[in-house]
Amino acid sequence: MRRLAILACVMVAATPIVHAAEAPPGASACSGCHAPRGGASGGIPPIAAKSADEITATMLAYQAGEGEPTVMNRIAKGFTEPEIRAIAAWLVAGR
Repeated sequence: MRRLAILACVMVAATPIVHAAEAPPGASACSGCHAPRGGASGGIPPIAAKSADEITATMLAYQAGEGEPTVMNRIAKGFTEPEIRAIAAWLVAGR
């Protein structure tokens, strides 16, 4: 029983490592500017406190050309809605 408990702890501890290796295409680039685990620098909004739905809605708005034009309008257009949802879910799960 003790071995099973130790194995379970190791598996839970390794989950973030496995998660990081399975990033959807494009997802790992987000943290370069948005610092998902902390504050972003300059005028770049952090995504640490955002839900997957908020991230998805923001990306879809950028994709539709809403809001101030930034580099995000162009970046968002490079993804399909399912890809955006996968990226948002991955970012939130990695916290």
